[in-house]
Amino acid sequence: MTKSVFCYGCNMTRHGEIIRLSERILQAVGVEVAPVGGPSACCGSPKESTPKIAEGMGNRTMKSFNESGAPRVITWCPSCHMNLDDFMGQTNDQNFDSRHLCEALYEQRDRLAPLLTHTVNARFFVDRHVGFNGRVPVNEIIPELLGMIPGASFADHAFRAPSYMCFGLAPIPGALADAQRATLAAMRETGADTLITIFHSCHREMIGLERDHGIRVVNWVHLLAEAMGIPYEDEYKAWRNAEDPLAAIGPERVAAAGEVAVQKLVVPELTRPRLV
Repeated sequence: MTKSVFCYGCNMTRHGEIIRLSERILQAVGVEVAPVGGPSACCGSPKESTPKIAEGMGNRTMKSFNESGAPRVITWCPSCHMNLDDFMGQTNDQNFDSRHLCEALYEQRDRLAPLLTHTVNARFFVDRHVGFNGRVPVNEIIPELLGMIPGASFADHAFRAPSYMCFGLAPIPGALADAQRATLAAMRETGADTLITIFHSCHREMIGLERDHGIRVVNWVHLLAEAMGIPYEDEYKAWRNAEDPLAAIGPERVAAAGEVAVQKLVVPELTRPRLV
């Protein structure tokens, strides 16, 4: 059987465990995949301000997908998925169909449900955003998938964060902090104790709330893995919420990466002020 391509994007290096968990869950429900990611599989969205470069990157990736012979491309990243449908797929022949990860798992929900054998006591609120209508139904599918977990209950609320993910709010002064305050208020209204992030940029921006607001923040893939009894470690969250990020990373890793590089590129991100 020809494997599907699992395109995890070019911007997931902080969350390697989510990639590995996603692949393992897909395999558990009978979906064989070949993971593809990094700069050579970029959809072009990081270079949207320079359309010629973005087009070239997208065309190269589409050519690679077509030449793979895979019947399907399963995406992780929201911008990758939307670019595949809205941009890359409009300017190139497309010899495969595409599904977002949650859609691929939803299609196999009858196989997934019996694997969710571990009780996870959580009243979960999903960090849902506007911008997905008619594109990829993450706002509807992910709560339904997590609702199959023993002990988990969905705290529904009408609030939707602006922008299709938190990455779009971060550059606008005050916008992300306002969205986080509204999210916490909605969680209080619903009695939720667990905040579920959908995408990687949201996860990076929301995990700081765990330290200061008495809630748990996990990605939706994490929660499925817990219910399946698959162990994982969210090291990025541990580093972000540590009193001393360098100590949390550990001297051996700092030395291997180079202390100057870590101090210049990693520490400022991990120690940036929490917004609320």
